Formats: sequence, C-alpha cells, structure tokens
Amino acid sequence: MPVASIIIPHFNGRHHLPDCFDSLRQQSCQEFEIILVDNGSTDGTQEFVRAQYPEVKLIELGENRGFTGACNAGWAAAQGEIIILLNNDTAVHPHWLSEIIRAFSEHPEVGSVASKMLLFDRRDHIHTAGDYYRVDGLPGNRGVWQKDEGQFDREEYVFSACGGAAAYRRNVLETVGFLDDDFFFSCEDVDLGWRINLAGWRVLYVPTAVVYHKLKATGGSVTGSYYDGRNFLYLIWKNYPITQLRTCWPLIVKAQLRITFAALRAWRGEASRARLRGQLAGLWGIHKMWPKRQQMQAIRRLDDDSLTAVLTPVDDTPRHR
Repeated sequence: MPVASIIIPHFNGRHHLPDCFDSLRQQSCQEFEIILVDNGSTDGTQEFVRAQYPEVKLIELGENRGFTGACNAGWAAAQGEIIILLNNDTAVHPHWLSEIIRAFSEHPEVGSVASKMLLFDRRDHIHTAGDYYRVDGLPGNRGVWQKDEGQFDREEYVFSACGGAAAYRRNVLETVGFLDDDFFFSCEDVDLGWRINLAGWRVLYVPTAVVYHKLKATGGSVTGSYYDGRNFLYLIWKNYPITQLRTCWPLIVKAQLRITFAALRAWRGEASRARLRGQLAGLWGIHKMWPKRQQMQAIRRLDDDSLTAVLTPVDDTPRHR
C-alpha cells in the first residue's frame, strides 16, 4: 500500500503535465501513487498520460465536475494513509513528499500540512506560506507576492493549507469529511480547514516542503471572481460559529461591502460583474449552507477562546484567492 496518494484534478492542461509528473518521478521518497482525475479534457490528455506516464492512475470522468468533483473522485480511489491534493500546473522539490511525511510523523496533533508554494517563473517570490482566515470572513494566502527572504522559513500553525498543494491524514478526513462539492471551485480548501480546526486538529505549515506553482495558469479571473464572491459567503454561513458572529458581524458586513463597492467602481470589467453575481449567489446560498452548520457542531472540539486564537485580526495584509 502506498504511504501517500497524490490526487491531481485536471482539465485541458496537458502542456503542464510533464513539469508536474517529471518532478514527482524525482522524489526522494517513492512510496506514493499518482491519481490524475480528468474532467473531460479534449486536448489529448488521456492518450498522452497512458503513453508517457503509465505509472499514473487515470480516472476519466467524461465531464467537468469542477475542482471539488475531481478531487472527490480521486479520494474515493485513493489508498494512501496521507492524502495530498496537487495542482496540475505545479512542480515539486525532490524532498517535498519526504518533508510532508516527516512533519506528520513528528507532529501527531497535526491533521493537515501546508506546503511552501513559490511562483514557478519567479522562484524567489511566494504564492502562499499557508492560508489564514480573518475575523471579518476573508481568507487569504500568507506572504502572497512577497520576495522570499526567509520570513516564512519556520514551521508554524496556520488556518488551512492551500488546495494547490495540501496534505491530510486519512483518519482525519474520515472524521471531518473531504471537500464539499457545493463549493465546486475556490475556498473548498478553507472550508476543510474550518472542519479540521473545529475538530481539534492543527494545520502545520512546513517550509521545507516546496512547490512551484504556475499561478492561475489553469484558472480564470472571471471564473475565480464569481466563485470567490459566492464562496466567501458560503464559508460564513456554514462554518462561522454563532458566538463569534454575534461580535464580529459588523466587521463581516463591512468587508463584504468593500468588495461590493470595489466591484461597482470597476463595473465595466467582466471579472467585477462576476464578483457581484457571486455575492448575490452567496447571499441566496444561506438556504443551502445554514443546515450544514449542525454537521460542523457535531464534530466540534475547539472552544471559543481557542478558535479565536486561530483566526487572524483585521489588518491590511495583502490577500489573494
């Protein structure tokens, strides 16, 4: 049985696969399986993988089920004790997997490990050093766009792991569940981070587990803007505890209004209009997300004070989702 299962969601990104798969072939630890879940690609991905990378387990969905649908199909087929999500537009350092396995072994309190993600073409600049979640309901990437000068070179707890390179213990996922398919694309990793924290596990950022990411190479600003607008609100309806909502709701409303006014000022931009549509869908989505709160409370082991400690205060930290 493999120690780790690496699940890679994929849609029409065949040109990214050599960088990703070749870096996996160079891992110092080879006790893993690769599961490529294809969302109905039409660029010859299937034939290419079977011919060039026969070690890869290919799951063909035949349709686009989004990031969450693909990852959930991979989770259903995965055999490893460590479950890893990895974007297809990445390459990983040769010791990436070894460092993830080491971190889990040394930290039994940790349910998830976040990698240090650097920009693929500017490898001295950070994409994310783990994710945070602010008390005003806005998630973001730590260190985004910063030059890597050692400021994120120590292991430390974070709120969640970016889904572009996120590792989880199987037994934790069996307790808290995997990705919520209602999110489809964007913030599904933060939603899972909420559940892991509420269940009393920690998320550890490991700077020696290095990933290089072709940022937004397979996403789109319009698509991302819509789902960010919607799913920021989904996160609040589903996860934000009532006790914290009672005190933090003015900050949450203010943050959402800032997003709305910024989009209105850039109304002519398609991405801005998509963000507004997403916010409207997110408001309506309370009917879908609110009933799920009961499931969150059923797994909750974290008290209010401890939860407050894992949330980030409001400041001017650069965000990117």
